[in-house]
Amino acid sequence: MRKVLYILGQLDDEDIEWMARRGRRFQAAAGTVLIREGMSVGELFFVLAGEVAVVVSGVGEVARLGRGEVVGEMSLVDSAPPSATVEAAEGALILAVDKRDLQARLAENPGFCGRFYKALAIFLADRLRSTTQRMNARGGLKAGTVMEDELDEGILDTISLAGARFEHLLARLSSGRDGNA
Repeated sequence: MRKVLYILGQLDDEDIEWMARRGRRFQAAAGTVLIREGMSVGELFFVLAGEVAVVVSGVGEVARLGRGEVVGEMSLVDSAPPSATVEAAEGALILAVDKRDLQARLAENPGFCGRFYKALAIFLADRLRSTTQRMNARGGLKAGTVMEDELDEGILDTISLAGARFEHLLARLSSGRDGNA
């Protein structure tokens, strides 16, 4: 299971439809940079297929993230520049949601805002726990494997619905009705 379930489990069907309409779906060739360390991020990215690599200057690749992962989420919480570069590793299929569009929806829709930030808090807490667990005894990070973390028992009741929402999002985007508006 991937971390997108944390987010989709908190959002409702209307929220998912909005992301499908507003998002930009694209196939990223290997090496395509989605997020550059130290530079502002303009989009939130959902990995629909394939993998992305997370690379930190002076350290190298620290993680590989696969289908269902979300990157660029920290830029929605604070204005600090990204601490890592994220690039497509194997021709990843990506859904990019413009940060300005997302911020406008957060401002105009209090229900979406509450659901989204709760989901983001759960997601970030779990990502921090996962990163800490991957640290080895020598203080390094285990790299090169796709993260496939266990889900918190407190949100298991939303997992089935979240999985169905992710599949609906994929189907919606594949149907060519994504709008790209």
